[in-house]
Amino acid sequence: MITTTTDVDNSFMQAAIGLAERGLGRTWPNPSVGCIIVNDGRVVGRGWTQPGGRPHAETEALLRAGDDAKGGIAYVTLEPCAHQGETPPCAQSLIDAGIARVVIGVEDPDPRVSGGGIEMLRDAGVAVDVGVKAAEVAQVTNGFLKRMVESRPHVTLKVATTLDGRIATKSGDSEWVTSDGARRSGQMLRANHDAILVGARTAAEDNPSLTCRLAGLEDRSPVRIVVDGRMRLPLTHELVTSANKHPTWLFTFAKTPQNADRRRAYNGAGVEIFDVTPDPAGNPDLNEIVNLMAEKGLTRVLVEGGGIIAAAFLKQGLIDEVLWYRAAKIVGGDGLPAIAGIGIERLIDAKRMNRLYVEGIGDDVVERYSLTG
Repeated sequence: MITTTTDVDNSFMQAAIGLAERGLGRTWPNPSVGCIIVNDGRVVGRGWTQPGGRPHAETEALLRAGDDAKGGIAYVTLEPCAHQGETPPCAQSLIDAGIARVVIGVEDPDPRVSGGGIEMLRDAGVAVDVGVKAAEVAQVTNGFLKRMVESRPHVTLKVATTLDGRIATKSGDSEWVTSDGARRSGQMLRANHDAILVGARTAAEDNPSLTCRLAGLEDRSPVRIVVDGRMRLPLTHELVTSANKHPTWLFTFAKTPQNADRRRAYNGAGVEIFDVTPDPAGNPDLNEIVNLMAEKGLTRVLVEGGGIIAAAFLKQGLIDEVLWYRAAKIVGGDGLPAIAGIGIERLIDAKRMNRLYVEGIGDDVVERYSLTG
């Protein structure tokens, strides 16, 4: 419940959100949190969750604030933890530092916290306001919230097409659909997601590296995931030969005598294999896959294609957002569509989206849509 907040509180919380964004893609299974400590109107400490999930944002901000934290206000995007884990509870650290007031974006749904941090602070006489810029905080924390509440990661579908929705010509030529600027933007998406997922056909035909190739951000490459029920991914594929350098997961059907040798070869190359069951259509069960990804700690997954896997995720209602890059090009109806058939016969049954923003990148355009809002 919000008690007393001001435009100043909103401004500092927005800055804390910006800090939280810095850790996206690097903190899983922990959330990426931002924290700002203010005393007498002056920022004395800033922090965000560090790679691997620790130290926490509050710890970083308190370290920078030092003695100036006493009597100050802490703006934290997510409720400070109240349980003893590998590090002491952040709520207790704020109390010990003499923080007088804590402003929180959203409550932590983790059952180990879930209001416990707020209660600990209030019991110690610290003033607490909850819900400041909650919608914006939920957006930057969406992966962690989705994993805690629904046992699956937040899933974003990224598509790059011509103006008429094609990802390649009829011959399969796809280099390059969009401009350099649009591709750089797409690479940044890889940097701030925990994992990137493609289907077996896209992996086999395109031989993608699925890494972040932006200068200075090569270490931000996500976990690479291939959904390949029948183990069609060639052993000479880039995703296999570089698996010891870049974590690579393969979701496939359960062991059979026929694929035992291939499984050993994948394992030997460093590919981590997850067994899943077929869905009614005989394809890997995507609901099972997203649950497994959440169990492994993934919070934000980027689906990059191709059209068959994109359609499957959409059909199952497992896409939360869409980032659609459109090039100022037309190839015609014989080109390869971005989304395969999903069995919709009436417009009333079409997948509906809310547009969140649109931005021009040279002659290209990127649009962001929500399927859950």
